[in-house]
Amino acid sequence: MVALKLCPDGASPLKILCLGSHSDDIEIGCGGTILRLLSYHQNVEVAWVVFSSSREREREARNSAELFLGQAKQKEVIINHFRDGFFPFEGAKIKDSFEGLKRLSPDLILTHNRKDAHQDHRLIAELTWNTFRDHLILEYEIPKYDGDMGQPSVFVPIEVEVCQKKVYYIMDAFESQRHKRWFQKETFLSLMRLRGMECNAPNGYAEAFYCRKLVL
Repeated sequence: MVALKLCPDGASPLKILCLGSHSDDIEIGCGGTILRLLSYHQNVEVAWVVFSSSREREREARNSAELFLGQAKQKEVIINHFRDGFFPFEGAKIKDSFEGLKRLSPDLILTHNRKDAHQDHRLIAELTWNTFRDHLILEYEIPKYDGDMGQPSVFVPIEVEVCQKKVYYIMDAFESQRHKRWFQKETFLSLMRLRGMECNAPNGYAEAFYCRKLVL
């Protein structure tokens, strides 16, 4: 197992681009990793991009981003309003949105898994690789009814306190989702516990990612 550490020199910020189809995807898929990176690095710039949102969901997304990015030196939150569930049919417009993100030149990109069962998630993953061809891209996972969990190859151990903070932020920010049977704190904690077991994390919890290409 290879441990990869993102340690830019003190003068250069660590630039992270987070991409999510829906308002809670980033938080569920990599919220613990974001919190951990922000606690370890003082000079972090985060671009946080959500592609589908209603008025209510945009409010929730912005409130959540404020919670998760509280320690970021600089943050940019972009909320788009593409139609939920119809991303493949709005591909050209979404592609145009991606072209506008090239200006960011991130060190790390966190996006959806390209084999995700949700069509919106898959399109965002495909356009991420289409747009950013020479970047470190880690694909996060979203638990769902479809049962598409796989075998990730990259793990980020997460302290118990950070896991609890992640779950608290998610449950607090996304009031509109609390009626869904899968949207429970036990769902999020159990997935991190399972991934923590798989990578022998010191504190027993981890988030996991898929990586298509990595240069050491």
